[in-house]
Amino acid sequence: MNHVKRMDESILVCVYYGLNGERLIRRGHKLATLLDCPLYILTVDPKPLDAFDAEKSGYIERWTQLAEELQVEKFIIQDNEKRPIQKVVSDVAKHYNITQIIVGQSAQSRWEEITKGSFLNVLLKEVPFVDFHIVAVKRPIEDEAYGIFEKGVRAYVIRDDENYKIVFTCPKFEYLEGIFFKEIGTDFDNGIFKFSYNNKMNEVAIKEGFVSNTHLVHSLLTHA
Repeated sequence: MNHVKRMDESILVCVYYGLNGERLIRRGHKLATLLDCPLYILTVDPKPLDAFDAEKSGYIERWTQLAEELQVEKFIIQDNEKRPIQKVVSDVAKHYNITQIIVGQSAQSRWEEITKGSFLNVLLKEVPFVDFHIVAVKRPIEDEAYGIFEKGVRAYVIRDDENYKIVFTCPKFEYLEGIFFKEIGTDFDNGIFKFSYNNKMNEVAIKEGFVSNTHLVHSLLTHA
């Protein structure tokens, strides 16, 4: 027999970009579990889904996996969206009968505007029937799994004799495109290169400008 959740409460977590999204989703799940109510996730982007860069696609994939793992009611992706954020949030909240919204306050988050008085006032007028939770989150520059990196930059991996190296201008021959995260405090190009392949995020370590473990990169570029 399926468990029936209460329907007088429902929670919406707004995520946009960065490592904080997972934390917000887990916070929403904890609250939804306590209230025994449905949980929804919303991300909004002016670009169409197929135009997301490797980094954003990676976050979408991780959030989708997390939504399935936590048995979230629905992960709503509003891509190619030209309307103001508050209008989108309002429409989604009304459509799904949302009573509580969780957003993150971050220095590098598009949702940070929500924490500013003028925007919050607009949002409260648009969605007067909802309670807001503004969650303080860490700067997305910190990835606890790998250490600390600079902001990601677009990069390309190309073949260089028997090795594979990273370059920052688009090559004229075969390459893998992705995002390079350079370790803070190093003079060399040391860090992590993340790229999307077959709608899955992959990553390889970069040491002094070259791919450390070439097996994956070699197989992809050989069969490109």
